[in-house]
Amino acid sequence: MSKITFNNKSNPFYKSLKGKVDHYFASKNLDFTGNFSLHFKGVLQVTTAIALYITLVFFRFDAFLSVILCALLGINLSIIGFNIMHEGGHQSFSRYKWVNNLSAYCLNVMGGNAMFWKIKHNINHHTYTNIEGMDHDIEVEPFMRLHQSQPRYWMHRFQHIYWVILYGGTYLSWIFIDDFVKYFTGNVAVGTENKKWKPKEHLIFWATKISYIILYLGLPIAYAGLWPALIGFGIMTFSCGLCIGIVFQMAHVVEHTAFPEPNIESNKIEQEWAIHQVQTTANFGTGSKVLSWFLGGLNFQVEHHLFPKISHVHYPAINKLVKETCEEFNVTYLEYPTLLKAFHSHLMYIKRMGVA
Repeated sequence: MSKITFNNKSNPFYKSLKGKVDHYFASKNLDFTGNFSLHFKGVLQVTTAIALYITLVFFRFDAFLSVILCALLGINLSIIGFNIMHEGGHQSFSRYKWVNNLSAYCLNVMGGNAMFWKIKHNINHHTYTNIEGMDHDIEVEPFMRLHQSQPRYWMHRFQHIYWVILYGGTYLSWIFIDDFVKYFTGNVAVGTENKKWKPKEHLIFWATKISYIILYLGLPIAYAGLWPALIGFGIMTFSCGLCIGIVFQMAHVVEHTAFPEPNIESNKIEQEWAIHQVQTTANFGTGSKVLSWFLGGLNFQVEHHLFPKISHVHYPAINKLVKETCEEFNVTYLEYPTLLKAFHSHLMYIKRMGVA
């Protein structure tokens, strides 16, 4: 596919909004990156994950409590991904580059690969949001149909039911299949050139993959036994994948978000990039400080897509400026009042895509 471009010649919407945001940070003498509260939260989340891991591997409990603890560990890992890894990958966790890079490598500790993620997420997803063939997050064919231009198969009639299995299995597929396909083929994301890896990057890939297997399978098998370890690993990865899948799908694959198609002749999106981001993204539950704490501000998806290098601790203030500018330029701002309403909208959307 040839490169897709946006109508960014004048950028009136983004220039106006960025001016307001820059003035806000200058007037408050604030850094774009995270603050003490974010760093403290990050330490707390890592500490609880380590505590859960040690408890599960080296202590014995009855089956019911073990299942609960495994699910909590999976949820805890997804929360680390939302708050530390995601922010580090966008260089917004800290003002120090090395801290951000270290934070991004939390993904490698969780079995993934930070370099793959930065290309697939930072470049493709954040640039070409909801564009068929470019945004990997809506490319789940043939298992699900998320856009009108995607082919519809008989099984899609039930995708609003079996989504839970697919979302839960995403994490396991990601770390044991997707990453290796990218590694051996060199095709990290659509529309990006295959990059020649440095020896250090090969070393990091294999060292972290092997370490992950030892840490999450080898040691648990040695101390808890084969089947308890495998079942616990399955519960942990399923709960982690389910959390990640639900959060990111509710941000873009809901009723009323747009799935723009470029002009056939020019291969250009007829909106400026910033307006495209607003039209393809939805917020949910922004009034809940608890939800924002756990999700690392990913319920403020509109603000995140407009300013990905600004930490989520600033999104509540930026939210007001974005809404104000959208009203000025007559741009629809999509926001669901609660997580449950956004989730319901997602289910209704994929149900409709399965039959029409």
